[in-house]
Amino acid sequence: MADVSEEHIIMLPFMAQGHLIPFLALAKQIQKAIPFTITILNTPQNINYLASTIAKTPLTNPKINLVSLPFNSEAHRLPPNVENTESLPIHQIITLVHASTSLEPHFCAFMSEFIIKNARPPICIISDVVMGWANRVAQSFNTTNISFSTCGAYGTAAYLSIWQHLPHRSSAISKDGFFPLPGFPDTFRFHLSMLHQYIRAADGTDEWSKFFQPQLALSLNSFGWLCNSVETVECTGVQILKDYTKLPLWCVGPLLPEIMLKPNKSISSSRIMDERTGKEPGLSPQKCVEWLDLHPKSSVLYISFGSQNTISPSQMMELAKGLEESEKPFIWAIRPPVGSTRKANFDQNGYPKDSRKE
Repeated sequence: MADVSEEHIIMLPFMAQGHLIPFLALAKQIQKAIPFTITILNTPQNINYLASTIAKTPLTNPKINLVSLPFNSEAHRLPPNVENTESLPIHQIITLVHASTSLEPHFCAFMSEFIIKNARPPICIISDVVMGWANRVAQSFNTTNISFSTCGAYGTAAYLSIWQHLPHRSSAISKDGFFPLPGFPDTFRFHLSMLHQYIRAADGTDEWSKFFQPQLALSLNSFGWLCNSVETVECTGVQILKDYTKLPLWCVGPLLPEIMLKPNKSISSSRIMDERTGKEPGLSPQKCVEWLDLHPKSSVLYISFGSQNTISPSQMMELAKGLEESEKPFIWAIRPPVGSTRKANFDQNGYPKDSRKE
């Protein structure tokens, strides 16, 4: 009987922090259960990021291999050396999204070399749901493809249904902007205001639709589906996703380091976050919780525009003034405003340096 460590799993995440981190966490969880050899493929800069993250938490039996696939951002009308959504303004993300399909021939070349070297294909490919073309590659190399959604079940089901059916464009939408979602119970209604501007504008001929519709359709041809969720917590969403995909569904969440689920007071929360994401937070979670505990229940404002959205410097300044005038305690999760970068003219307080009063 072959040594299980000789069996391979290939992983292919999308080029974004919210995808790379869960994929790496899943690889570690799989190895903890069964010591398969796992290889993660991505573009060179993202592989460097994963390597630096792994280096901070060396495994006792390191069988996670990292392989770079060729990628030239400038060939896709992207800034030099940009290979991750984190480095792009929201309007340019679609360019990177489309550019991700250029990895298919390089992935095929890797698979050919892999089979020659190992005399058999990997036992499966676990690919990101937006890298649907990996299912086509898996079939051509006689192996199994499993799609992995790095977010929760309910959100994944909604995302699939909205992009596949564009229900906000149908006659079923009410005058006040509510519409039913195919695959969801009849009593569920969504509103136009809940959709990102690019989804609201989508009509099937736009660049976002032209990517997501075929890629998601390919992922729905996978052997099965993994979801970063917990069925006992998200039972409704899990059932909707099962019914929608009509595929075997396994909940593998929450994909967090064990130390985050079983806190150790001797290890700082900043260190935990640094080891998980490869980055130290501007404010440690531990200090954040301690500060929250000083305030009454429901008294603190939380402001965030998401991990990929940002606002203009003038909007940021107006929001800062409003928060100051409200005299309410708040936590503001800040991304640099449009036109600024973390390394240039923006600091952690959210004010452009040239306008701050010391």
